[in-house]
Amino acid sequence: MNNKEIWHRHLGAYGICYEDGKLLVIRKKGGPYSGRYDLPGGSLEPVESLMQTVEREMMEESGIRANIIRCLGTRDYVVAWRREAFAHTHCHHIAILYEVAYAGGDVADSPNFDDSDGAEWIAIESLDEEEASPLVRDAVRWIRTGQLPVEATRFDDWQIRHNG
Repeated sequence: MNNKEIWHRHLGAYGICYEDGKLLVIRKKGGPYSGRYDLPGGSLEPVESLMQTVEREMMEESGIRANIIRCLGTRDYVVAWRREAFAHTHCHHIAILYEVAYAGGDVADSPNFDDSDGAEWIAIESLDEEEASPLVRDAVRWIRTGQLPVEATRFDDWQIRHNG
């Protein structure tokens, strides 16, 4: 970090739901990952555990009920992002990742909730990295290798993509 950077810190819990070669993703319509695929998940509500957050966010953003299998770990991203009306230059995104199993529901019923523009199952073989948030990139890496990076990852040249 240099002296001119001002970080907005965001902590969230996210689910990696992978079935039949496809990853459950949401289409972002706000924040630093706007216009890209992201994992369902987000901020904790008052008096809510991390696992409850993942279960609630999965349903809210994708219409999918999920069973938590295990916590995979925490990822640490620093993404260039200027928020209008704030002095922030970067988003420091701390993401707690969970492996989850599909337990019911249909993405056809996924709501356009908050900063999610619906959900879909996407084949990881057809996923272009430029279409993906850092969380989705790491989910694909974990699916392929069983490993998540330990070190923080910086995206200083990150560009917001606009939908449509």
